[in-house]
Amino acid sequence: MEDTDFSKIQELLASPQTILLTTHTNPDGDAIGSSLAFYRYLMLKGHSVSMMVPDPFPSFLAWLTDTGKIAVFSQQKEQVLQAISAATVIFSLDYNDLNRLNDAAGPVMASSAIKVVLDHHLYPAEQYDFKFSVTKTSSTAELVFDFIHAMGDEELIDKAIAESLYTGIVTDTGSFSYSCNYVKTYEVIAALFRRGIDGEHIHRLIYDTYSEHRLRLLGYSLSDKLVVLPEYHTAYIWLTSEDLDRFHYRIGDTEGVVNYALSIEGINMAALFSERDNSIRISFRSKGNFSVERIAKDHFDGGGHANASGATSYLSMEETVNRFRNLLPHYRDALSTVYK
Repeated sequence: MEDTDFSKIQELLASPQTILLTTHTNPDGDAIGSSLAFYRYLMLKGHSVSMMVPDPFPSFLAWLTDTGKIAVFSQQKEQVLQAISAATVIFSLDYNDLNRLNDAAGPVMASSAIKVVLDHHLYPAEQYDFKFSVTKTSSTAELVFDFIHAMGDEELIDKAIAESLYTGIVTDTGSFSYSCNYVKTYEVIAALFRRGIDGEHIHRLIYDTYSEHRLRLLGYSLSDKLVVLPEYHTAYIWLTSEDLDRFHYRIGDTEGVVNYALSIEGINMAALFSERDNSIRISFRSKGNFSVERIAKDHFDGGGHANASGATSYLSMEETVNRFRNLLPHYRDALSTVYK
């Protein structure tokens, strides 16, 4: 699905604007990478730009250029409120519903700034003035590359922008293991390498900086908290706040854990339930043509992609997991006939 108002956005950016870039709660590599790349590009184009995330991002992304300029709403509320008030344009990057900003959603919704979504998730909300939405793109980072290219500004992509874009793409595709079955994605990667990036070095910075606690949490998740339901081709992992505290949890420590459950032979859907801040964060993954986006949207008020989606539950862990398990009989046939 493609829904773009590119010419209108191009016209909007033809004159200097005061721009606020926002991304979703629990920001991941694509959220941060696309924000940093777009920030640097817009600055080079002469705009006044600031960035905001609702809550802290994983420390394994801190090496990227300009991360120190990202304001965290939960920690720098007054600074962010000033940026919202001053903005003439507010971009939503890597999310398509302002409710994904949690506590920052209200001030952003109340702003008179022109609101633009630049994203690759399904079903963008109607609350935006302009949209640049392409769901078949691997990541928002790739979409930022496409936007810069469409603006005729590809020569402005320097090494720092390229590193941020590559980080967004590599993390949102699981190191090119899903959502990347398109030639164009690899053409974009080739273009980024021509800007002088070091893919091996970036991979080490992202994936080879685990703390001992994070690795032990992963081991515990697989040995003690993994539940396999072969009759439903489903597996899930559940981590309580006590579990996370035991292993000195830091933001980002559960990144990728759900993929281990999905890697089991015969498993076509996996979920990770993690208890944080009086809520249960749910990550869904699936194989083939089975859509976890529909499960996330229809049953947990979440969303995302067909094979990778998320949601938040405000029920207890037990109630949330039971709700999930009670759904499985309704999907038994679909899960047993997944295209491989």
